[in-house]
Amino acid sequence: MSNVINVAEIFGENVFNDAVMQERLPKKTYKELKKTIEEGKELQAATADVIAHEMKEWAIEKGATHYSHWFQPLTGATAEKHDSFISAPKADGKVLMEFSGKELIKGEPDASSFPSGGLRSTFEARGYTAWDCTSPAFVKKDSEGTGAILYIPTAFCSYKGEALDQKTPLLRSMEAIDKQSIRLLRLFGNTTSQKVTPSVGVEQEYFLVDREKYLKRKDLVFTGRTLFGANPPKGQELDDHYFGAIRERIAAFMKDVNEELWKMGVSAKTQHNEVAPGQHELAPIYVQCNVAVDHNQLVMETLKQVAYRHNLHCLLHEKPFQGVNGSGKHNNWSLVTDDGINILDPGKTPHENIQFLLVLTCILKAVDRHAELLRESAADVGNDHRLGANEAPPAIISAYLGEQLEDVLAQLISTGEAAHSLKGGKLHTGVSTLPDFSKDATDRNRTSPFAFTGNKFEFRMVGSRDSVAAPNVVLNSIVAEAFSDACDYLEQAEDFDLAVHDLIKCYASEHQRIVFNGNGYSEDWVVEAERRGLPNIKTMVESIEYLTTDDTVNMFEKFEVFNRAELESRAEIKYETYSKAINIESRSMIDIASKHIIPAVIKYVTSLANSINQVKQACAGASVEVQEELLLQASSLLSDTKKALKRLEEVTEQVTGKEEGKEQAYFFMEQVVPAMEALRKPVDNLEMIVDKSMWPMPSYGDLLFEV
Repeated sequence: MSNVINVAEIFGENVFNDAVMQERLPKKTYKELKKTIEEGKELQAATADVIAHEMKEWAIEKGATHYSHWFQPLTGATAEKHDSFISAPKADGKVLMEFSGKELIKGEPDASSFPSGGLRSTFEARGYTAWDCTSPAFVKKDSEGTGAILYIPTAFCSYKGEALDQKTPLLRSMEAIDKQSIRLLRLFGNTTSQKVTPSVGVEQEYFLVDREKYLKRKDLVFTGRTLFGANPPKGQELDDHYFGAIRERIAAFMKDVNEELWKMGVSAKTQHNEVAPGQHELAPIYVQCNVAVDHNQLVMETLKQVAYRHNLHCLLHEKPFQGVNGSGKHNNWSLVTDDGINILDPGKTPHENIQFLLVLTCILKAVDRHAELLRESAADVGNDHRLGANEAPPAIISAYLGEQLEDVLAQLISTGEAAHSLKGGKLHTGVSTLPDFSKDATDRNRTSPFAFTGNKFEFRMVGSRDSVAAPNVVLNSIVAEAFSDACDYLEQAEDFDLAVHDLIKCYASEHQRIVFNGNGYSEDWVVEAERRGLPNIKTMVESIEYLTTDDTVNMFEKFEVFNRAELESRAEIKYETYSKAINIESRSMIDIASKHIIPAVIKYVTSLANSINQVKQACAGASVEVQEELLLQASSLLSDTKKALKRLEEVTEQVTGKEEGKEQAYFFMEQVVPAMEALRKPVDNLEMIVDKSMWPMPSYGDLLFEV
């Protein structure tokens, strides 16, 4: 049997995509659905019935017996409830396979047990899912091919219409940026483009470890990260894992991941080893923003499911191992018209591209004005361990433009006119058999959290587990606001050309503090950022309050993305999420230290003490200096461990006296987290002393290098 995969043949084979709809739907039905997708027209009930019938028939042909409204509640994961296609039994005891337009468009899952941040009481159970027809339905099959489910991407809201999910505000923000972008394009004489859509590509980093070893690490099982662990003799110092040859076991895993994703229409394109041992990356081709969010959720689910089949475990935590690089995802964002124009493309002479310069300076204004909110959109419990370290952007928001655009802005600021753009020139390799080739006018900066990379911005702060919905909601909304402000001014101008030049210069001058092309990892940048007045928000807890400031609320309410109640509920959920995550981590540490580590160390020191006595009895005068030194060292660290454990137990119990929400979250951050770090230190030192055969769990070396 051949293992050759025909990608063109299998790509999208399990997706109810445009080609399938054209083939299976009546022409009139197809046209009406396209109008709904492209223009937001309401879908008639009769049309929905036809679509539902054909979707059901297609899914059954793929082996599906059930359908599910697939949604993204505020849990950080996806949710699904499966309903079969069978109807009520007839008089003869047989059933029909039915699926109505009403069932396609609307579902009613129980909303009482999903996070609502106070928007809903527990006894208020009703919630609704609504079909997002702009994101194609797909069939997902299990690993053995014995069952399949039709998944219908949906939004999720409460009985009163409040957004209880990630998709609803994302779709609202996409409408906002579309409307304001079209306003801006019309000012520049573009009468042909009818729609502007955020285009997003999400790079996903992850770790793979052997599943049997994973199951022996209770900290990984309970929390997704190692709460204890001494660094191995070799880490990432030699940079030999980055882009290195992919091992056979990992390559087989990646092959299966790609095949699963391609069948579901996810255009997985790039795969490689990342910096840390055991770390890898997958990147897709850019697609429409809400589809990219859905696809990234599928990527994370598929990575985990396929890893299980290969007796591996996929770790998506931002910092599963202390001392080596953590994982994130890079959100590549641009704006594209329905007729194929990327309005973030500067062209060959950006100094002459006035529309692009206005778009660029509007984005700088948006990022500078709402830097705290953008930082919050990437806030996550795991990201607190990663941001600012040597593998991730600092917690300070800045924008990298590169030498070419920075030079153009400098000309605008100093003279009000930009007369030239830097050219890339030729790259000479110095090898006669290698061709000289053109190089870009701008290098890249991997230390920047928000970097311009040719025709898009790359937001590099997002955590590896997080949905990219939140950062895209923020980017879409804050840029919509900046475009709106610019259009309000320019639409009233008597001399448009003069007004737009003045506005570009004004925005470039007022917001140049956000532009930084240097080393974002350096301590000098921290000092410089403070001098510039840029915020440095180091933790998730400190960032949450920026969700509910008056500026944030007014901006979101203006474009009907969120109302104040929805924002306050999200802030409450985030405080609770942080508290619950740290509580699980602290109690896991207590459990592991009490039941596993301390007994193992006692066993070791007892064995060592007995060994010393035996040597002394068997050979009077024999030197046991080394053994006694180890015994004293281990006993001292054991004592330190017990004291630190007691302290962690005390502060963890004190949490119950704190008010849930903000107060409790700050207590966890300020008291519990330091107590956890204090317990880890002696335990990690003990791991370097205690006999490996007695240590109760696999080491970093076992996990990172034995895959």
